[in-house]
Amino acid sequence: MKFLRKKRVFAVLLLAFLLFLFMNSDFIGKKIYPIYYQQEIGEGAENHNINPFLLAAMIRVETNYQHHRESKKGALGIMQLMPDTAEWIAETAKFKLTSREDLLDVDVNINLGAWYINWLTQHYNGNLIYAIAAYNAGQGNVNQWKKNKIWDGTKEGISEIPFGETRHYVQRVLYYYQKYQTLYDNRWPQPSDI
Repeated sequence: MKFLRKKRVFAVLLLAFLLFLFMNSDFIGKKIYPIYYQQEIGEGAENHNINPFLLAAMIRVETNYQHHRESKKGALGIMQLMPDTAEWIAETAKFKLTSREDLLDVDVNINLGAWYINWLTQHYNGNLIYAIAAYNAGQGNVNQWKKNKIWDGTKEGISEIPFGETRHYVQRVLYYYQKYQTLYDNRWPQPSDI
């Protein structure tokens, strides 16, 4: 009986050790947290001076890389852009947008989304957390929270974001952003890595 107990304890410890190795393996981590559309994300990020891991994290949270998604509110594509916002981006940035269907094209959607994240980041004087929140909740809401000192735009103050959906969104984007940077050793995957 005592021998069987020791065997079970050993088996549990061995299993825990193997599980620890398994969970801390970059190979396994990259399988659990893959980045799809690497070329499109890399190009959009480079074109609009955005960290590609941030762009990938936002896409992961928005649609988990499902590019033909339409939200209940009408947001379209891999980065879930509202048609009105996409039209404003296209007009302001002088992008060619011929139809609503264009927003379902991965290249177009990522390019518009990357431009918008860059614009939001500049609008909030480099405060990336405000920009991420505004991407989800809209600039009007974030501007009000800022003006009324409801939320200070810091990571530590995320719990003060009045909208639960936006609070959760910002937390998840920051989580995946950090996870991707760590797993991919802060080096954007190249086609030869695929």
